[in-house]
Amino acid sequence: MKIVIVAIGRLARSPETELVKLYVERATNTGRALGLGPVEVVEVESRKPGKAAEAEALRPHLADAHVIACDERGQARSSRAFAEEIAGLRDRGVRRLVFLIGGADGLDPDLVAAANGKLAFGPQTWPHALARAMLAEQVYRAASILAGSPYHRD
Repeated sequence: MKIVIVAIGRLARSPETELVKLYVERATNTGRALGLGPVEVVEVESRKPGKAAEAEALRPHLADAHVIACDERGQARSSRAFAEEIAGLRDRGVRRLVFLIGGADGLDPDLVAAANGKLAFGPQTWPHALARAMLAEQVYRAASILAGSPYHRD
């Protein structure tokens, strides 16, 4: 199952960008034997400002995918529950899992409503660069949990 993080905006060279790359590579390498991956990040630019314009820029990346919107009103999950959810989607034959990260004002409500699920990183608001890094790390952690690696400790 291919896993894609689709995010509004492009990250400049930064420590967060390096973290995203590191965890995407680790997730891809660990997940390969588990039927997960490759993992990739797609950065999307909107030609106009606002949630509706950003939603239009994101929509072409959602075709034939199980979509999980990263939204503060979503459900927070433990790392183990997150891993089990990913494994369950894989086992049900989902071929493409897409996580959406919106712009500065979040995701368009219609896009969130159309998503198959919503994921929250807790009640705090996180910078987009950190949200990408945290999501990439959790995808890697999920793969390591499913692989039985000692990386995750309960």
